[in-house]
Amino acid sequence: MADVRAGDEAWMRQALSLAESVMYITAPNPRVACLIVRDGHLLASGATQKAGGPHAEIMALRQAAERSCDVAGSTIYVTLEPCSHYGRTPPCVDALIAARPARVVIAMGDPNPLVAGQGSAKLRAAGIAVDMGLCAEEALALNPGFVARMTRKTPWVWLKLAATLDGRIALLNGQSQWITGPAARADGHHWRARSCAVLTGSGTVRCDDPQMNVRHVQTDRPPIKIIVDTGFQVDETARIFDGTKAWIFTCRHDVEKTRRLADKNVQVVQLPPDGGRVDLRCMMRWLAEHDINEVHVEAGAKLSGALFQAHCVDELLVYMAPMLVGQGIGMLQMEPLQSLAQAQRYEFIETRALAPDLRLRARNMESWQALLRSI
Repeated sequence: MADVRAGDEAWMRQALSLAESVMYITAPNPRVACLIVRDGHLLASGATQKAGGPHAEIMALRQAAERSCDVAGSTIYVTLEPCSHYGRTPPCVDALIAARPARVVIAMGDPNPLVAGQGSAKLRAAGIAVDMGLCAEEALALNPGFVARMTRKTPWVWLKLAATLDGRIALLNGQSQWITGPAARADGHHWRARSCAVLTGSGTVRCDDPQMNVRHVQTDRPPIKIIVDTGFQVDETARIFDGTKAWIFTCRHDVEKTRRLADKNVQVVQLPPDGGRVDLRCMMRWLAEHDINEVHVEAGAKLSGALFQAHCVDELLVYMAPMLVGQGIGMLQMEPLQSLAQAQRYEFIETRALAPDLRLRARNMESWQALLRSI
């Protein structure tokens, strides 16, 4: 039994690695992979394609057919519960049942209410053995945004910060380029590329005139650019408006400016104010309603602090440079706490050297555990 379990885990980890290979293309669908195995040999494999394209199970079954492999009696490993409903594509579970495998091993359940256990139930009803939950946390790590959107109706949000050892993101005069080195900056583009959207504030656009694009990662699906701009004061000639899709969230109505920006592929979304600023929680719900799974934040201390205080930040992505600058601008601008008990707690999950800098990842474990319980 232990040998079977070890073999299952090895195959599932191979499937997870394959799912990671489609990190940048599947949104808003989850990143999923499928392996078809018999007698310790891989017959076929596949991963989910762009939205509207075939899912992982169909890709694997097609490859098996091309190789003239009989799938009947095999074991199938899939990183997400097979879908059981008609969406842009037919139900994958029906295709699996028709292929007559002996067993299906699933990493995590699909929290989509249209699936939510129905895929595995249909497999069992067809006489196919189903094992669920192998490497579930690793599977979730590939798709936290999809699960968050399905369960809590908001995206998974990470906040990227580039800071000195004494916690400064810029000098008092605003100079911040460059605190971290080329390797750290290139790594940050991976996180942009895997996200559905990259979010910043109007202050950052005004001061730094960033492009907010993906230059170090090849992807056919660039993230949508989001600007939080309460007063709708953003410069229409800013470099961020390069023709790729962008959204501006504001509290101010300006018909003519909205029309001009629409010609640059920019949609303006007017939201009710919260304390005189854009309602960030309302914005996150809007994003989920528009199929945004993951949001990558690169903003100044004011917006970063506001997102943090609104409990919108699930994960911290901190690039720490080995330098001290003394007085400067801190990571977050927030209202002072009255006690440490009020502090939001995160847990370090990864440390990686990106010479000469360090990348630290810290996760809100309450948010993470809620997602784990849903799968």
